[in-house]
Amino acid sequence: MSLRHALLGLLAEKPASGYDLLKRFETSLAMVWPAQQSQIYGELGKLNDSGLIEVTGTGARNRREYGITDAGRAELRQWLTEPGLDLAFRSAALLRVFFLWTLTREEGTAFLEEFARHNRERLTALESIRDNVDWVGDPAQISGWLILEYGIRGSRTAEEWAHWATERLAEHLPEK
Repeated sequence: MSLRHALLGLLAEKPASGYDLLKRFETSLAMVWPAQQSQIYGELGKLNDSGLIEVTGTGARNRREYGITDAGRAELRQWLTEPGLDLAFRSAALLRVFFLWTLTREEGTAFLEEFARHNRERLTALESIRDNVDWVGDPAQISGWLILEYGIRGSRTAEEWAHWATERLAEHLPEK
């Protein structure tokens, strides 16, 4: 997946400004594909230059609203239907866990406690989104709900795992 395809997917639902897209990332896609403001605006420029989106309106302070073109819809559809699903999973946090043995017990457990805290906060935020959305059942919303539920379940599991791992680390990592 790429930011390119995430933006095309969001714009396939409805036209939006860069700011609108940033807010939609923060409330829906951040759990699977986080993006910064500078990344979104940079990619919008590239998509516009390649004819996959177009400016559909401008507002105050030169606010541009973008819409997907037919070529953009074709690109999105091709990406969604192409064979060879990439299931690679990368996690900088779990890579660090792999090397916790190089730290003191206190440093390792502090990292795992922070990992648990982060996932608890994420879980709380995602549950708040779930509980405060007016679920009307349109197809785009159903897909968003599936991802939201994935994030809720994943955050809950990650928090539980971090507590378990903290106990194991405390039992088996010698003090240095």
